[in-house]
Amino acid sequence: MLRRLSVRVLISLCSVAAVTFIAYKAVRVNATTVGFGYLLVILIIASTWGFLEAALSSILATLAFNFFFLPPVGRFTISDPQNWVALSSFLATAIIASRLSAKAKARASEAIERQRDLERLYAFSRAMLLIDKGAPFGQQLIEKLAENFDLTAAVLYERDTGNFYNVGIPGPENIADALRNVAAMIGHSPRAEAGYLIVAVGRGSEPLASLGLRGVTMSEPVLHGIANLVAIGLERARAQDLAQQVETARQSEQLRTTLIDAMAHEFKTPLTLIRAATTSLLANPGIPTARRNEQLAIADEEAEHLRNLIDDAIEMARLDTTRIEVHPEMANLNDILRDVVASMRGDIEEHPVQVICAPSLPSTPFDKRLMKLAIRQLLDNALKYTNADTPVELSADVKNGLQIIEVSDHGGGIPPEEQSRIFERFYRGPSVKNQIPGSGLGLSIANGIVRAHKGELRVLSQTGYTTFRITIPALPGEEM
Repeated sequence: MLRRLSVRVLISLCSVAAVTFIAYKAVRVNATTVGFGYLLVILIIASTWGFLEAALSSILATLAFNFFFLPPVGRFTISDPQNWVALSSFLATAIIASRLSAKAKARASEAIERQRDLERLYAFSRAMLLIDKGAPFGQQLIEKLAENFDLTAAVLYERDTGNFYNVGIPGPENIADALRNVAAMIGHSPRAEAGYLIVAVGRGSEPLASLGLRGVTMSEPVLHGIANLVAIGLERARAQDLAQQVETARQSEQLRTTLIDAMAHEFKTPLTLIRAATTSLLANPGIPTARRNEQLAIADEEAEHLRNLIDDAIEMARLDTTRIEVHPEMANLNDILRDVVASMRGDIEEHPVQVICAPSLPSTPFDKRLMKLAIRQLLDNALKYTNADTPVELSADVKNGLQIIEVSDHGGGIPPEEQSRIFERFYRGPSVKNQIPGSGLGLSIANGIVRAHKGELRVLSQTGYTTFRITIPALPGEEM
């Protein structure tokens, strides 16, 4: 710093000497012209570097002006009293002009710095809006802050969680206590601690966090601006987390209600048939053995159906809350499709349901229970959205190392703008939402099961025709 100042002073003095040489030796000019030349050089020096360099140049210029251009020339004396006034005026003008020029330069620098600070604050506020959920919000926030303000190190301490988030070296260990103390109160002025500038972050009178910044010097307004933006970011993240928790609770409640309604509806048919069979047996103890066995077979079959419904309901609740675990075993898709159709004969009623499978389908690995559940959801969806006399087709094939299952119907079709959303949980298209009962869970669960098998569920739909296609790997022994 001192060396740079010395160089600037030397250059300034040399500039005055150069003007003196040119005016005295190279080009003979009068004293007035020389005075304006000196003044111009001093103004340039003041606007380029500052007041100190300009003041020293003014003194040197006054001495040179006296020695070389005011009579008696070659001596530091003045014979004409009027020249004393001229020399004093020149010196005062040079110093005042250099001072004003230096002030203007300082103000311009301050304005540029303020603009730069505003641009950084704006860039930081925009960066906060782009923070995703891939990493903790506090960590991403402090990284964005360090990036936008060119900090060598920064630490964020959250008062509610007690978590530290830092970027750069050293870490928060050496200022942890200071950050905790500052975060416990609001209105605390920024203070220096172990090379960091510690700043309180709060919302109104409520303390939220504290910041430790290292690497640049900032004005107090900028620090307060940063603290306010960090407070807004933390509050926004807290509000988003709360909204997500509320939405999760709402969907959990909706799921619980949906499952209860579905179970109540689904359980009525097998329970009615079981009750009818047992009532008939109790009311007629002497009925023939063949008729008795027939009633017992109906009761047993419906009890098995009821057990499957309960298992499906439990499975649906589990699939919606935890990671789907796949337990593959060798099975035949033809048998799976026919089992699904048999288990849903009460729902099928007058629908002509056709099972179309390639001849001699080989056994392939998949989770039988989960795949049945997925196909049930697709078949139930097809039955709900087609008329009673409209055919529904189920097909299966294995080719090119893939298991392909399709469920097709000839209903009204799915509008193109809805096809990208039908696999979302609880989504129901506006065209059918108030016309056909449903929960909006079936397709979501089917899609989750297929993805757990490392497969894909797609929809191909147009007016009068819709196909849901399941494609999953068919390589024996492949880990699911």
